[in-house]
Amino acid sequence: MSAQPAQFTVPERLAESVRAGGDPGEAEWLAALPSRFAERLADWGLVLERVAQPGGRGGVVGYAYRAEDRTPVAVKALRPAADPAAEAAALRVWAGRGAVLLLAEAEADRMLLLERLHGEIPLRSLAEAKATLEATSLLRRLWVEPPAGHAFTALAEHAERLSSRIAERRALPGAVEAAPLVDEALEAVALASDGGGWLLHGDFHHGRVLAADRAPWLAVGPRPVVGDRAYDLARLVLDRVETLAAAPGPRGAARRRLAQLSEAVELPADRVRAWALLRAVDIALAALARGEVAGAELHLEFAAWL
Repeated sequence: MSAQPAQFTVPERLAESVRAGGDPGEAEWLAALPSRFAERLADWGLVLERVAQPGGRGGVVGYAYRAEDRTPVAVKALRPAADPAAEAAALRVWAGRGAVLLLAEAEADRMLLLERLHGEIPLRSLAEAKATLEATSLLRRLWVEPPAGHAFTALAEHAERLSSRIAERRALPGAVEAAPLVDEALEAVALASDGGGWLLHGDFHHGRVLAADRAPWLAVGPRPVVGDRAYDLARLVLDRVETLAAAPGPRGAARRRLAQLSEAVELPADRVRAWALLRAVDIALAALARGEVAGAELHLEFAAWL
């Protein structure tokens, strides 16, 4: 007897994030998501097994299989604030080389049909030294020239948006004392005019790399931009920040990590440091805006270690 299809439920983490955002359009999207997801599964001939829990804040992933042959797949629905078209475009460029395979796209529903990976086994399940080796090896495969006539956002444009966001938040309580650090972080924006025109993952860290069957590890969830490869290392520098903060000599450990990552992919450490500083400050101020003081203080402290 075949198993009954699972019931689709919206992960609470996603629901909380949408509610906190206060956007009526996103609230409307969330309310319609269960029925839209069910319709899309039917159109693609899929049977839902389960919804990934606790999931992320940018959307929801459902694990399913094809009714005709039980081939396992994953269906990803992205919230209105995300850009599924850009993610799909990047996945098409990589065509499975270092990244999850895109099997189909439903642009109107903001949903992607993807190869099934082992979502419960992220790269951060490995010891840091081994994870770093795997991550840098994977990045070398992802860094390619974008196709002619592409519509990917330029890193310079993306960096300006980061700069504007930081400038808007720097007066938040808790951020004023970090003004010198914020000023230094914003200097990284000038780097965006240099560094080449490579297709970047855009949000690469250990949680965005999952175990797979056709390769040991594959990247997921790109937020692609085109520009300086050092930018893709920035988020990786910040990975496992809580663990690093709890270890002896965190300042030295942070700087060694930065140097090791830069050396592994043969990029200038000063460029990697500048981008990491910008990302750390942006994450910290975003946390302050959400009222998450502990997270903000941790990332500002990490920025100071750099």
